[in-house]
Amino acid sequence: MEQHGISKLDLKRRNRMQVLKILKTRGPTSRIDIAGTLELTRAAVTIITNEMIEQGIIQEIGEYRHVSEKAPRGRKKILIDINHHYKFVVGVSIEENLLSVGLSTLSGAVLDKRNVEITSDTKYERIEDFIASSVKEILSDNCLTEQNILGIGFGIFPTMYERLGIKMVDAEPDYSTAFAKVREFTQLPLVFDNSVKGTAMANIDFQKTKDLNRHNIAFLHYGNTIHFVVTNLNEPIVSYDNRTNFVDKMIINPNADTVCECGRRGCVENELTPMAVARKIKAVFSAQESPFLYEAARGNFDNVNPDMLIAAYEKGEKSIVDIINERFRLTAVLLNNLYFSTNPQKIVLHNFNFRTEAEFQMLKSAITEIGGALVASKVELSIIEDKHRFLSGCALAIRELFFNKGGFDTPKGKQDK
Repeated sequence: MEQHGISKLDLKRRNRMQVLKILKTRGPTSRIDIAGTLELTRAAVTIITNEMIEQGIIQEIGEYRHVSEKAPRGRKKILIDINHHYKFVVGVSIEENLLSVGLSTLSGAVLDKRNVEITSDTKYERIEDFIASSVKEILSDNCLTEQNILGIGFGIFPTMYERLGIKMVDAEPDYSTAFAKVREFTQLPLVFDNSVKGTAMANIDFQKTKDLNRHNIAFLHYGNTIHFVVTNLNEPIVSYDNRTNFVDKMIINPNADTVCECGRRGCVENELTPMAVARKIKAVFSAQESPFLYEAARGNFDNVNPDMLIAAYEKGEKSIVDIINERFRLTAVLLNNLYFSTNPQKIVLHNFNFRTEAEFQMLKSAITEIGGALVASKVELSIIEDKHRFLSGCALAIRELFFNKGGFDTPKGKQDK
């Protein structure tokens, strides 16, 4: 006989998931307020939350303290919250220049980390060995077993797919090869996804201060290629998942002198990427046009580094000043276009590597000039530090294996995503 509708287990999982998401968004909350939000009876919420407390997933943290001097009569509200040490999670981020492996709590608090630089010469076997040894060392150093670990989340930068044997099938990345390699050294639940999306999720989920009005953010990741993720109600918009690099092809300077290999004039790839900026600096690198920079680099462009560029800018070397100011202006144009095309509450910038607050304020000033003070006020920097890039993988695993499963354990050996 064919069955329709939702099973009791699925209903229970959904209710638990909703409870956890309320606590994630609001922080400590009473059962009464949860019941009101979910439109469930207080008795039903009490049954759900008591079971989760017994399992160690959530915990009571004390009475609600009223701001007013006189508290209302009746039963006092007892606040409950996620037990962020219920399980720990291992995160892995594989990006163009860095392999990062680390351990965090369910709230993204960093407990341990291992980082190693990646170059174009780094062999796949080296990446695999570093991940396997790091996971083993992290568990050993923190006196943990696999029973204490929720799972491992892998955030992989799209440009690394080919090097890791990840193929695109029907516009979706097929992680089966990478999954099989990891399964050789661990039976923990595994989650694989785009690291750009993972870092965006980490910026949402690991904020220390809860803001109920902050649920639609746009996230811009700067690197050899520039990637973009948009969220709605704190969830990534699916259509952006596997085409995060579409921003590279956006036109920001239609009057540009050069045409990109893609055939476009003035696209982001040809104007703002590190390679594009280096090309512009190299074009003026000479004893005549950039004497200070030329002397600092001893006449060899390969010696040019960010400190030299900043010094040349501060010295007022016109050719360098023009290039850097143009970079700020074109970045402002891009951010303005992204803001008005996606209408986010915030645009978060990651991996822009501003060396000083003054540099960031220069960008904000350029945005104000291009798009106005409102657009400039929407731009903020990523909370994820370079040394903690593995939090991308942590965020992906926590969302998939904890919140989306209502705190139910995931069977070992199962690929969840």
